[in-house]
Amino acid sequence: MKGLQIGGLNIPVPIIQGGMGVGISLSKLAAAVANEGGVGVISCAGLGLVYRDKAKNYLQSNIEGLKNEIKKAREATKGIIGVNIMAALTNFEDMVRTTIAEKADIIFAGAGLPLNLPSFLKPDSVTRLVPIVSSGKAARLICSKWQASYNYLPDAFVVEGPKAGGHLGFKREQIEDMNYSLEQLVPDVVREVKFFEEKYGKEIPVIAAGGIYDGNDMYSIMAKGAKGVQLGSRFVTTVECDASDVFKQQYIDASENEVEIIQSPVGMPGRAIGNAFIDKVKQGLKMPKTCPFHCIKTCDISKSPYCIVTALYNAAKGNMKNGYAFAGTNAFKATQISTVKEVMNDLVDGFKKKAEEAQLKIQNILA
Repeated sequence: MKGLQIGGLNIPVPIIQGGMGVGISLSKLAAAVANEGGVGVISCAGLGLVYRDKAKNYLQSNIEGLKNEIKKAREATKGIIGVNIMAALTNFEDMVRTTIAEKADIIFAGAGLPLNLPSFLKPDSVTRLVPIVSSGKAARLICSKWQASYNYLPDAFVVEGPKAGGHLGFKREQIEDMNYSLEQLVPDVVREVKFFEEKYGKEIPVIAAGGIYDGNDMYSIMAKGAKGVQLGSRFVTTVECDASDVFKQQYIDASENEVEIIQSPVGMPGRAIGNAFIDKVKQGLKMPKTCPFHCIKTCDISKSPYCIVTALYNAAKGNMKNGYAFAGTNAFKATQISTVKEVMNDLVDGFKKKAEEAQLKIQNILA
């Protein structure tokens, strides 16, 4: 297993912990992953709720919360710390500026095309920029736009397939279509990126995400051209995950058919663990009358059956009657709470075992 290079940053273990909001992946989980040689990622989604007492309003609480989480992560690790920022956030620019000012190592930006992301960099900025995409076309568009407008190419790409947890960048009918599988998407993005790598002499590694759960998954998708992987659900059932024990237990108790596709109030399909709250929504539950947050650009309170940031925050705190857990397609495989160190070791060991088996198979064929 080779390490991963992102914009000159050396990542010993090519594993990135996915950003999970609201309040699921904060400084505790991120630092633990970074300490094991991977990239730990803080999700800034909904931090204004987590830090609601730190400022006079929601937007300012987000800023103060992000500053605090980056500081706590820095105090707990010397490893690589990133921040996941959704382009769909109404306070996207504030979160980007704050992340760069606090000198986090990497911004992972998805849930929309972050076409202006390099414009926030200053001459002394150290933060690397990694867009999250769901197609080669999106990767090509971002490379072209960034190069033409800012003379800057992405430091890497995360390509997220339809088996991921949370909001998905696919139409509902595409989720089960094998033409949109991660195994198809990774080579597509790699091909598009290669053109820019060769033309401008910059390495742009492609990182695969969505449904990756063990070392076997990791080996298989890296054989398709990915230089690393991003996992979210696998890290939920760890001691260090910032979510409540009740939230983690949802994963352990879930069966395969309980992990389902829902329609989010923000206008996108999402994958979550079904529960009584989701059942009520299907039956016509209508909760919000006003919106004090306006956290997502595409969320229309007049048409929303519930406030998604509140529902996700409730779930993170263990209030499952008023929320639900986003989860990847393989979340049901969790059977116990482990440490981050145990998870990382299991992933690496599984990868190495699969690699040895593949090598032995080749040798037998040649013999």
